[in-house]
Amino acid sequence: METHEHQAAPDLGDSGEALRITEAAAEKAKAAMQREGLSNAALRVSVVGGGCSGFQYNLGFDTQQKDDDTVIEQFGLRVLVDEVSLPYLRGTIIDYVSGLHGAGFKFVNPNASRTCGCGSSFAA
Repeated sequence: METHEHQAAPDLGDSGEALRITEAAAEKAKAAMQREGLSNAALRVSVVGGGCSGFQYNLGFDTQQKDDDTVIEQFGLRVLVDEVSLPYLRGTIIDYVSGLHGAGFKFVNPNASRTCGCGSSFAA
């Protein structure tokens, strides 16, 4: 089932970054890294083929920065984006939300022509 969310993005100021992360999302990612003993890791954000709508977001921890990575540092968190994923993620805001249906990372992506109900896939 396709859904279109028209929710206002969190105000993060004018950071000029290719990708932005809210303070809530940064804190959750840092806490998860600490639990896993990955104090020197970064959050890797990428886009892979698949999901309900054609592309799927992928989050993970990475201790190796690649030569073609774009590095973004916000709220004490280092975020890595590879050069293939960057055009799909430019302008995206990653937030952390909790509600009746659970909690998790939410992507507000201006490049998505449509999203699906799972919230983790999109079409460009």
